[in-house]
Amino acid sequence: MKAERRKRIYILGAGVMQIPAIRAARDFGWEVVCSDGNSKAPGIEESDFFEHIDIRDKEKIAESVVTWKNGRGLDGVFTAGTDFSACVAYAAEKADLPGIGYETALNASDKARMRQVFHKYQVPSPRFVEVCDGGLKEEALASISFPLVVKPVDNMGARGIRRVDCKEEYNEAFERAMAYSASKKVIIEEYLEGPEFSIDALVFNGEINICGVADRIIRFPPYFIETGHTMPTEFGEVPVKNVVQVFKQGVKALGINNGAAKGDIKLTPRGAVVGEIAARLSGGFMSGWTYPLSSGVNLTAAALKIAVGEHPGSLEEKTHKISAERAFYSIPGTIQSIEGFDRQAGNAAFLSRNAGDVVSFPHNNVEKCGNYIFSHNDRNSATSAAEEACRNVLVRLKPGELSTLSFLQKRSDKWVPDAYQFTVRENRDWIKSLKKIPDKQKIGESGITIGKPPLFEEEINFINVDWMGRTMLQSLNSILKETGIRQVTGDGSTGAGFWHAFFRGGIQGGIWYIDTLKEFINNKSYGECFSGWDNSFERV
Repeated sequence: MKAERRKRIYILGAGVMQIPAIRAARDFGWEVVCSDGNSKAPGIEESDFFEHIDIRDKEKIAESVVTWKNGRGLDGVFTAGTDFSACVAYAAEKADLPGIGYETALNASDKARMRQVFHKYQVPSPRFVEVCDGGLKEEALASISFPLVVKPVDNMGARGIRRVDCKEEYNEAFERAMAYSASKKVIIEEYLEGPEFSIDALVFNGEINICGVADRIIRFPPYFIETGHTMPTEFGEVPVKNVVQVFKQGVKALGINNGAAKGDIKLTPRGAVVGEIAARLSGGFMSGWTYPLSSGVNLTAAALKIAVGEHPGSLEEKTHKISAERAFYSIPGTIQSIEGFDRQAGNAAFLSRNAGDVVSFPHNNVEKCGNYIFSHNDRNSATSAAEEACRNVLVRLKPGELSTLSFLQKRSDKWVPDAYQFTVRENRDWIKSLKKIPDKQKIGESGITIGKPPLFEEEINFINVDWMGRTMLQSLNSILKETGIRQVTGDGSTGAGFWHAFFRGGIQGGIWYIDTLKEFINNKSYGECFSGWDNSFERV
């Protein structure tokens, strides 16, 4: 008697975000076929078979899926944490496998089509105008007033998206969005103020099961950077009910009747409004990590069952914990080292950048350096632990890099808020009295030293924290420890330049300045970093 074949699932992507799906399928005893354009993707070694295919190429993916289906047998196609649900649907349709229709997936992928569907079915969403490759760019402003949002119709992770408050910002934002759009289409939509929520759901035979509502932390306008999320939401029953109701309206309007749905919903003064809904599980660690840690439900495993045509099983929450995910990031430059990152900290830790990588202050959600996830019975304990873990990481930048210099001199990325500022007038006047560049004579006499302003205690006791929540004193103490220099009463030898670098770039800016100064003194390198320092700062 012929043995029954093990179930086999084809998963698009073999990256970090797909590993929970690979592991869940293997736990079921299924065989896993993964495809990825990266032949070194971390999930490959955990899969049974690997196809080296760019998952953006729907024709090649479909051809591979059909070949597996007709040859060795295949039961479903799946992805999580990618924006290629349309590719999944296209391949499933070609191979006659379970899933949503290709047109439905396109409506849940293309932001202009999505908005049109929502408008047709009266789902609350922003007013918008679609613009194709520069056409009607100016005319779009006639129907959408400032502030507005410009975004590509076909990207994820907040790539190419920014808020625009005036005409002067519009052209640059438009060109940036267009550069991130494969179809060369963007949408101009009204900006709506309010807190934002992430929602995951599984849909089986039209029944929508809500699987987690998280509070998103969005920072650094005019961009929309998610620096973390916490789940479950801390909002009350009434607003959450409104958010969930609008999300369900959107899911039904798009026609997602079997599979996963992920929504970004805003709670505005006029009620809940759909930002976006995708026909997949969420990226950003929610479906694979924070929701299972919070609820005890393996959401990815349930979604896999739907992908092969099975009932997802019980989705009743087994635990009720708080899960907090937080990110750490960097000012521009080239990474020399990453110090203080602990892979064993919390429930999960992820490092997405390494020594030698070029980094920038994040303009989108894929430009961050790493993430921590902590779960706890108490909300404050979970969030505080995740935030503290991020604060303990130092991304140390290569000295002398002109991209770092440009940022610290505020010639680039002017939209990024300064890490610190002196608030006491006497201390501000003290900085103005310092030499702008290092004092060679003092360096020769006593080495590299940081001066201490006259009212230092008043300054450090003021609540003044950087982007990661580090106080001024914490950052200064870390700089002294990491660089081995001293802080002295009086002016010190580093001049006002150190303080400007510190104010602008926090601990990273201060350490970079000292490291660069050491190289200049010891090896006569990077002199250009100090030659124009006198007139480079617009403010104290």
